[in-house]
Amino acid sequence: MTGTILFEAMIFLAGAVVCVPLAKRFGLSSVLGYLLAGILIGPYLLGFVGEEGDDILHFAEFGVVMMLFLIGLEIEPANFWKMRRIILGMGGTQVLLTMLLSFLVGIGLGLDWKVSLTISMAVALSSTAITLQTIKEKGHFDTTYGVSSFSILLFQDIVVILMLGSLPLLTNHQGHSEGDGHGEKLNMLENLPLGLQTLAIVVSVVLIVLLGRYLIVPMLRGVATTGVRELLTASALLIVIGISVLMELVGLSPALGAFLGGVVLANSEFKHELESTLAPFKDLLLGLFFMAVGASINFVVIQQNPWGIVGLVVAVILLKALVLWLVGALFKLKLDQRLLLTVGLAQVGEFAFVLLSFAFQLAIVDQQQLDILLLITALTMTLTPILGLVNERLLLPRVGTVESIKRPIDHIAKTSKVVLIGFGHFGSTVGRFLRAHGVEPTILDYDSNRVDLLRQMGFEVYYGDATRMDLLESAGIAEANMVIITVGSPDTTMTLVKMIKKKYPDIQFMVRAKNRYDAYDLINTGIQNVYRSSLDTSVKLASDVLSKMGFRKYTLQWQARNFIKMDEESLRELAEKPKIDEDYIFEARRMIREQERLLEEDLNRGVLVFDNHWDSEQMRAAHKNDTEMGRGHKPQ
Repeated sequence: MTGTILFEAMIFLAGAVVCVPLAKRFGLSSVLGYLLAGILIGPYLLGFVGEEGDDILHFAEFGVVMMLFLIGLEIEPANFWKMRRIILGMGGTQVLLTMLLSFLVGIGLGLDWKVSLTISMAVALSSTAITLQTIKEKGHFDTTYGVSSFSILLFQDIVVILMLGSLPLLTNHQGHSEGDGHGEKLNMLENLPLGLQTLAIVVSVVLIVLLGRYLIVPMLRGVATTGVRELLTASALLIVIGISVLMELVGLSPALGAFLGGVVLANSEFKHELESTLAPFKDLLLGLFFMAVGASINFVVIQQNPWGIVGLVVAVILLKALVLWLVGALFKLKLDQRLLLTVGLAQVGEFAFVLLSFAFQLAIVDQQQLDILLLITALTMTLTPILGLVNERLLLPRVGTVESIKRPIDHIAKTSKVVLIGFGHFGSTVGRFLRAHGVEPTILDYDSNRVDLLRQMGFEVYYGDATRMDLLESAGIAEANMVIITVGSPDTTMTLVKMIKKKYPDIQFMVRAKNRYDAYDLINTGIQNVYRSSLDTSVKLASDVLSKMGFRKYTLQWQARNFIKMDEESLRELAEKPKIDEDYIFEARRMIREQERLLEEDLNRGVLVFDNHWDSEQMRAAHKNDTEMGRGHKPQ
């Protein structure tokens, strides 16, 4: 019984349910909770999962593939093309420098040049899963650090294809016959000439683009017409699995293929449907992946040579950190963003498992070297969340953009009663409008590169992590009567609301919500002034469409105001209901019908008798045209 896949799955899930909430309670990331759970249940501590748990690891690697697909959905093809310089620049520099230094260190330790080159390839790779999951949890995707990390990781996912393709060139041996299963992943084109392999790879990428536009979208439309929800889920999984299989057949990274597939579908009408359908699978598989990594840490190898392993782990992290620090400096990242980049990517990534196992099959590395290298990979991945916590709690508060907090507290308190947290696209619009009316809020933002740019543009923006109460108090939160929160991460927003409300219950909140469901959570926390990012803009767009179709502007202005008012009322009524309950669906449909009926009655009653007051521009334009044509008339 203990050897069955069902038993192992039960143990993995139980470990997650116990350890992740504990980690979150102590302020740690969920990634660290999963890793610790894997260590505990693994074959070298409690022994609930045997060494054959590698099957779980290979299965869970699919979570990384799903994550790259969902990230691709968030990136418009045009924006992806704009990022090509930073991807090639930062990513290429990081990989080449890391490989060069690692190779020289290996030669210095007396290793064969082929072994040193193989190890340098593995060391150059960072963990896409751990880094991007951490960035997502912290809400740093729109920061300089987030963009830089993503660019470097994407380049690594591309270059790993060349690394795997070059490994057979480093050996003339038959390789180990007893593999660990990775040998089954060798692509079907491996015996073809290099030119034909390259052509097949190009054709595969083009095929993904064509399939996305001319097969996948029509297929999803057909599935949607059936109204069967589980069929859409099956279709979403089919898309990701199908792309992954195609990529493996031609020797490409499944994660890279999934990312390209996501980019192709980013402009389709099914973008949000795919996101919401796949997100639970991605989160679960990623958690399983982190646990499998923790379970793979071989304490027997550590026991045989503990100080040697510790030394190698520290050396690898320091080497990668040095390169990342230099890359950040070369591309002019501010000190805090450089620290986040350095700590966030200073580990060996999950693709090293595949690359090193393949090298073992080709007899480039022996069994002892493989065990040590896989252990170092797992340990560096496990240490990353811990190092990130140290960086966040000890280093970042003491360094970074030091000049950002030089402004005296009493001066801040005297000049502003408003604190604005977050100065991205949404927050900057709020700040500009306030400043245009003579209100100068104290503005805090976490991206020091953006702070520096906005200061040059004349904004009084201050760098800092607003989730630190000491920073908020230095910015005058105690004397402020209003705090505006416009950050993009719902988790960060909720953390700020709870933290500030606990210490300053009388302060007034004005909070941005990314969507209706985030708004529900904020309302249930006691926040009255909630502003959804898309509500006013979408209503304004619809009003402009109707205006161009001939509807009166005054009518539209009135109706838009009524629509928003009724929608806000329904928002507060529905906030108390469970979102998966049938009562919620029934009430939501009833309220939508009622809103449409009231708006239609207003329009049909003709109560808006002063329509022309809002159309003077149209009247003047018409008068001008008539005058130019010789048919002018005097305005009434």
